[in-house]
Amino acid sequence: MALNVPGLVVTLLFYVLVLGTGIWASIKSKKDEARTQAAHADMALLGDRRISLAVGIFTTTATWVGGTFIIGTAEAVYDPTFGLIWAVLPLAATVAFTIGGLFFAEPMRDRKYVTMMDPFQIKYGNVLTGILSVVPLMSEIIWVTSTLISLGVTMSVILDLSYAVSIWISAAVAITYTLLGGLYSVAYTDILQLILIFISLWLCVPFTLMSPASSDITVTSFNNTLQAPWVGSLEAHRAWRWIDHFLLLSIGDLGFQDFHQRTLSASSSATAKMRCYAAAFLIPTFGIPPVLIGAVAASTDWNLTSYGSPSPFERGETGLILPIALQYLTPPYISVIGIGAVAAAVMSSTDSALLSAASIFTSNIYKKILRTQASEQEIGWVIRITVVLAGLAGTSLTFLHTGVMAFWVLGGEIAYIMMFPQLVCVLFFNVSNGYGASMGFLVGFFLRLLCGEPLLGLPPIIHFPGCTLENGVYVQYSPIRSICMLSTFATILLVSYLTSLLINKGLVPEDWDVFEVKAQQTPKTLTPAGGANRDNENENFEAQNESGEVSAPIYIEPPPR
Repeated sequence: MALNVPGLVVTLLFYVLVLGTGIWASIKSKKDEARTQAAHADMALLGDRRISLAVGIFTTTATWVGGTFIIGTAEAVYDPTFGLIWAVLPLAATVAFTIGGLFFAEPMRDRKYVTMMDPFQIKYGNVLTGILSVVPLMSEIIWVTSTLISLGVTMSVILDLSYAVSIWISAAVAITYTLLGGLYSVAYTDILQLILIFISLWLCVPFTLMSPASSDITVTSFNNTLQAPWVGSLEAHRAWRWIDHFLLLSIGDLGFQDFHQRTLSASSSATAKMRCYAAAFLIPTFGIPPVLIGAVAASTDWNLTSYGSPSPFERGETGLILPIALQYLTPPYISVIGIGAVAAAVMSSTDSALLSAASIFTSNIYKKILRTQASEQEIGWVIRITVVLAGLAGTSLTFLHTGVMAFWVLGGEIAYIMMFPQLVCVLFFNVSNGYGASMGFLVGFFLRLLCGEPLLGLPPIIHFPGCTLENGVYVQYSPIRSICMLSTFATILLVSYLTSLLINKGLVPEDWDVFEVKAQQTPKTLTPAGGANRDNENENFEAQNESGEVSAPIYIEPPPR
């Protein structure tokens, strides 16, 4: 197959359009910054909390409708060992944003945090927070890797363009407009990208449905025609795995900085909640086209196409099913449009992950630990450099493994097991302290390693009930991810309670209290990176409750803007 020159030209035009939009947004950002006298860090990381509701809904939705979302959904539906019932990404996103809107958006926005790590900084101090901040940094870089892989494999199939070239060009474009305009560039390019995703995917669907090589998907949905029914099935012995998978992809999303950056950039807590609820409704609608394309692929006799036999599943190319379906079941000009959809989806997630990584490093590590007296101009350069370095790191990881879901699972598990229970405890449990957070981190990390992970080639040391050897690989049918998450959660609370009891009863000398548990009773004030203390003047944390009972989220009236 020769290089698809027309497709390459269309793709490059799309990149120019996105880059132009990003540059325009960066100019608008600078004008608004000068007009409002906002701090550069505020404008770059949170858009000075002036992103409108409409733009906020677009960027929130576009962040989750990434390349992995589209390709992973189609892959799950097509895979005869899974099927539609396992394609939970769209529904999981709805659950995540609903829970986020109900419980997380208001308390975090009202306290005017800059990143999700700010409450840790207030309660646990800079050193421990700096260590914990490495975890979300890793998950953001891995997210970049996962989304870029989805674009690389798609372009290599449809355009016959080098995998490496595809990824580096896409990464360069996303890095460029993100470091130029920060959240403004990310938000406004997300509008363009989300529109392109919607139009492009729905243009491809009718052509795949009308392919002469494919059977009626309503017939193959429950009948074993060319392969197992694409609706799939859920056997009793796999039920716990399904629950584990769903929880990982739903509430696990609350452990990503991307999620909270969208709510923290809202003009008010009410607007932040409305963004969440709107995204919860919109994201599943973008899951319909990849579901239909996956169903058509499962209903296709590949011998009737130029792809030939054996099928993609038998060749081990299940992860490429969406680009394969577009390439062999639609006219060439339609498959090129499909490339635009995937490219737009990839960039809409990649830029968000880059900015999130820069937010955490700049605000919680550089400004608070490495350079506490850094000037606003210096912070601005640190943000730009971090965007570039995070992009280079995420792009480089794409050459270690070409599996989209492998990196998606890895990033999701970091957020679900390591960060979600930590965030819940620091926000809603007054008894939590640095000792509990430290032990919870260690318990969750090592327990997950001992459980093993086939996608990453890690054999299990702990064999939970249902662990079986399949094709030379041990498969855990117990909900190991949720077990690890709950173990982290329980460890944080138990160790926090015991250490608080020992210290407050005087059974441990105060000199040994390295995390200053007693000092937590004294309110602290958080100053964000870039000197944006006008948004954080009243961020006093509620005194620690020695009884360990759950605290209600604290509302403190923010100062007038």
